[in-house]
Amino acid sequence: MRKFLLSALLLATSLVSAQILDPVTWKTDVKKLSDTEYELIATATIDMGWHLYSQDVPKGGPNPTLFSFKENDSYELLGKVAEEEGHTVMDPTFEMMIKFFSDKAEFRQKVKVLKDVKVINGEVEFMVCNDTQCLPPKYVDLNFKVNYTAPAAASTTKASEAPVKEEVVVEEAEKAVTEEVIPEETPEVIKATETEKSLDSKPSAIVKHEDTPKSDRSIWTIFILAFLSGFAALLTPCVFPMIPLTVSFFTKQSKTKAAGIRNAILYGLSIITIYVLLGTFVVWIFGPDSLNRLSTNVTFNIIFFLLLVIFAISFMGAFEITLPNSWANKVDQKSNKGGVVGIIFMALALAIVSFSCTGPIVGTLLVEAASKGGYAPVIGMFGFSLALALPFTLFAAFPGWMNSLPKSGGWLNTVKVVLGFLELALAFKFLSNADLVLQLHIFEREIFLAIWIAIFGALAFYLFGKIQLPHDSPVTHISVGRLLLGLLVLTFTIYLIPGLWGAPLKMISGFPPPLNYSESPYGVGYTKTSNLASSEIKEFPEGAHLGPHDIISFHDYEEGLAYAKKVGKPVLIDFTGHACVNCRKMEDNVWSEPEVLDILNNDVVLISLYVDDKRDLPDAPENISKLTGEKYRNIGQKWSEFQQIRYQANAQPYYVIINHNEENLVEPSAYNPDVEEYYNWLQEGVGNFKK
Repeated sequence: MRKFLLSALLLATSLVSAQILDPVTWKTDVKKLSDTEYELIATATIDMGWHLYSQDVPKGGPNPTLFSFKENDSYELLGKVAEEEGHTVMDPTFEMMIKFFSDKAEFRQKVKVLKDVKVINGEVEFMVCNDTQCLPPKYVDLNFKVNYTAPAAASTTKASEAPVKEEVVVEEAEKAVTEEVIPEETPEVIKATETEKSLDSKPSAIVKHEDTPKSDRSIWTIFILAFLSGFAALLTPCVFPMIPLTVSFFTKQSKTKAAGIRNAILYGLSIITIYVLLGTFVVWIFGPDSLNRLSTNVTFNIIFFLLLVIFAISFMGAFEITLPNSWANKVDQKSNKGGVVGIIFMALALAIVSFSCTGPIVGTLLVEAASKGGYAPVIGMFGFSLALALPFTLFAAFPGWMNSLPKSGGWLNTVKVVLGFLELALAFKFLSNADLVLQLHIFEREIFLAIWIAIFGALAFYLFGKIQLPHDSPVTHISVGRLLLGLLVLTFTIYLIPGLWGAPLKMISGFPPPLNYSESPYGVGYTKTSNLASSEIKEFPEGAHLGPHDIISFHDYEEGLAYAKKVGKPVLIDFTGHACVNCRKMEDNVWSEPEVLDILNNDVVLISLYVDDKRDLPDAPENISKLTGEKYRNIGQKWSEFQQIRYQANAQPYYVIINHNEENLVEPSAYNPDVEEYYNWLQEGVGNFKK
């Protein structure tokens, strides 16, 4: 049954992926600025779930959007093509700051006309990706109707003195694609639907960019983290002792049990409202669209770093962050009025009095949620306040449960100090972000990891009772729970140590700087040539290359097929791209697994065809496009067209296992981060070849 379901899933995946996708449409406008100056406007409308890259992408990243205009002595370009602000995020796959656009993007080029000109012709080259696939670079003709006629010499001065009226000429640009014209026999172009994918699966992709519209999963992640933080805040010396005091108040003030439950619920709702209003205030101050940009702003990252360091030092006992006592006294007086107003002010009094413990946690949550963008601070504050309010509400409604609560003691301060260590570790993530944005290479991966090793090592010693801080009680012995937590922290600390010499440390991926932002990306514990086929073969095949994880691969289809026939192995065609985000995710997270890597090294011949390879092809009959009848622009266009014609697909990654007669041995596979499923797919293809 399981095998049947797996086959059905693979078949469905292949049917969905085997489509010619076209998620971007272009429109051109022309705006008159003066008698001789115009602005050429190209607007891209992007399907939901897809994103278009900026013109300015760091070297080694995805393909940028590029504009070119045909040379013509009737006009001259003024400056460069301007683009909108877009979204800039740290891409976890390319490990660099990358700017992209979603939904819509507008590009503007100013020109000065010199002679009569009707149309200015241009071209845009671009690539798009979503959470599971990328498309090869595409070329679209852009035609801007200017309709300019030079004035007669006698009337030039007069015309220049006339007031300028803005005119906008709108033209719907036909999507004339010079590279990829879809033949009649191929399936219809379809719109791609948004695919939900988690960052935590490393990450699902790009790209799941944190700035894209929030998926249900990302909202739930924020909510759960905030909810757990609320429970952590409960276990601090400022909050935990207040539970019995609150229960005592409601027990005495409520005449009936029903009234006590009603008042307790109102009290809990008041707590939630206060914190949600705080999150709403943050969104209102900064705006939901600008919050994410704070995560890439150097100034704000440094401010966040300093704030978290202050919070951490406060939790460790150096000082307390409190609100003015006058605030607490005034609010406490209001709470004595009783009734609904009194209960609301009681909730506000809790927030003020417990601020020295909850403030740093709330501040950290708001900082982290703000970096997610949108309404994440509101969701975060709701989760936090719900966890904080639930125990107060439940114990006030059912006071008999109080007997099950542990007694207050020194363990409360221990919780507070542990939170301080965690906040201190988190603080350096923001300092690292600032260094990455500026590319200073001061706070490289080794320094980050050394600091984390020191912090978590000190935390382990603290939990073992070897370090004492100002407000700690004398430690004569440690509990079993504290010992186990100390062992867990010590294990994590030891796990971090090989990272100093280049170990990938997948468990904390996304926190430290990337491997390529370090002094020794390949060192002790992570040698690039370990367990690789290249170290086991006596003779390197002619025409072969070292691919990901040093797998021997071919970049030419005919050469790879000939070698497969020679060694008697099936062929794995890997339609990929140098700038394909999801291809890198498959290589980093799936191909790297030992069982998958063993098949790729020993049981198949890998042919990696890069659809964005910009190298030129020599003039030859085989390098003429079957779709356009013209010479291929580059190697990438050749392989992109090959994928379209033979497999009616144009998305990457795309994997096909074939025999020596070029027949499919199993249904093709697209992006599939499930290691077991991908391994089973490979095994099925190899098994069918051997039959």
